[in-house]
Amino acid sequence: MASAKATMGQGEQDHFVLKSGHAMPAVGLGTWRAGSDTAHSVRTAITEAGYRHVDTAAEYGVEKEVGKGLKAAMEAGIDRKDLFVTSKIWCTNLAPERVRPALENTLKDLQLDYIDLYHIHWPFRLKDGAHMPPEAGEVLEFDMEGVWKEMENLVKDGLVKDIGVCNYTVTKLNRLLRSAKIPPAVCQMEMHPGWKNDKIFEACKKHGIHITAYSPLGSSEKNLAHDPVVEKVANKLNKTPGQVLIKWALQRGTSVIPKSSKDERIKENIQVFGWEIPEEDFKVLCSIKDEKRVLTGEELFVNKTHGPYRSAADVWDHEN
Repeated sequence: MASAKATMGQGEQDHFVLKSGHAMPAVGLGTWRAGSDTAHSVRTAITEAGYRHVDTAAEYGVEKEVGKGLKAAMEAGIDRKDLFVTSKIWCTNLAPERVRPALENTLKDLQLDYIDLYHIHWPFRLKDGAHMPPEAGEVLEFDMEGVWKEMENLVKDGLVKDIGVCNYTVTKLNRLLRSAKIPPAVCQMEMHPGWKNDKIFEACKKHGIHITAYSPLGSSEKNLAHDPVVEKVANKLNKTPGQVLIKWALQRGTSVIPKSSKDERIKENIQVFGWEIPEEDFKVLCSIKDEKRVLTGEELFVNKTHGPYRSAADVWDHEN
């Protein structure tokens, strides 16, 4: 694919090479809603399951725990340069003067000197202490260009290796690309067979931006691991439904960040190399009807009376 060169070894696709030349491991451990076992999960994923990619965010409230897990893994003999750590700047810090302090807090919590990838978590600025959903005046004007320039300065100063975006529309991505001196290396989006998100997928491919798929198994309300089509393919291949969904994302050309706090599931989720979903089964998975987003952003950004975003469609620029 155009967006990233997949590196193959013995039929395996274990990492992608970003525009910057940095290698990003294809499967990462997601830590959203990871809970009190986060440090244990991170250490187990790295030292026992072979993960080298951990995805977190300031807003998840677990970065200190992730940091403890990373430290334990490094003390167990894993070299920092072999790890790929992703974090994200939260909406309340999306002002140019807040970017560096936010990153410095993340580095302190993670006990790291640098991170590999720093994302804009959502392309909206919120007032400190904003409610969910926001009250009048709590969604502020977002200086996207000014914030991105500060993100670029983090790269120049060696605090971050790559910068990226999450939850962007094609409209917002095109706006960013018009001013960016360092274009986003990665775009992280919700993607799974129930929400293929083709518009942003194609836009990123066109611009050589790698994609990371989050919520690869869907959600609790639409858990694709229980979808009969997924179960049928899993039974045929003698794999778990979760493994099939993760492999679907990889074969589509995206990296993927499944989340689990169960040791057994963490280990299972990375057993996705050395085998393939046959083309006919891959097509069947692709034919699952696009339902809807799991994460609409509505509770975070929509105020139906006062705006500026009065519906989830407004949040997504009416693109889907």
